[in-house]
Amino acid sequence: MSDAAHWDDRYRTTEFIWKTEPNQFLPPEVADLALGRALDVACGEGRNAVWLATQGWDTTGIDFSDVGLTKAAGLAEANGVVVEWICSDVTTWRPQSHFDLVLVFYLQLPAQQRAAAFGVAASALAPGGTLLIVGHDLLNLAEGRGGPQNPAVLYTPDDVKVDLENSGVPDLVIDRAERRHRPIPTDTSNGNDTDTDTVPAIDCLVRANRTNESS
Repeated sequence: MSDAAHWDDRYRTTEFIWKTEPNQFLPPEVADLALGRALDVACGEGRNAVWLATQGWDTTGIDFSDVGLTKAAGLAEANGVVVEWICSDVTTWRPQSHFDLVLVFYLQLPAQQRAAAFGVAASALAPGGTLLIVGHDLLNLAEGRGGPQNPAVLYTPDDVKVDLENSGVPDLVIDRAERRHRPIPTDTSNGNDTDTDTVPAIDCLVRANRTNESS
């Protein structure tokens, strides 16, 4: 498992490692949701949390990298929004309140830590809320492109379903557990001409909700 110091070093750059725009799966997945409180688990440099705030969500981002959160705060300021940032380990953090939307995007951990983090995310969900998990799928190693090459930190939709079913969170209903292809641009040179083509990365997407009957 990568530690906070490792990610502090990765984030200690002038430029953003990831894009500052939201992940492509986020806008369509939340388009049908009423605005409320949102939590971005393992938010990194904050692009998804900041985007949610620009859309009117009351947003909190949590990550164990101080450096990443500093960049996230700068991105929020640049976009004219306020986001609450929490520096903590997402595998052990205990939420003190509940959220209408909880995200976990591309948190790639070994199975035990992954299950702990997904359990924390599920426990933060308010009755009626939506949980959205996206990550690099195990199948990407053989049939996709990019992403981590260590199978120990990759997972499948069924793995996520088992983690959520074992989380102990009541009234958690899985709406969808599926694989998605994400096109990755690649440049192919032909003489003096360069053509842009795409190759697929294979991601895992799981969407769940906590029914209103929960207390």
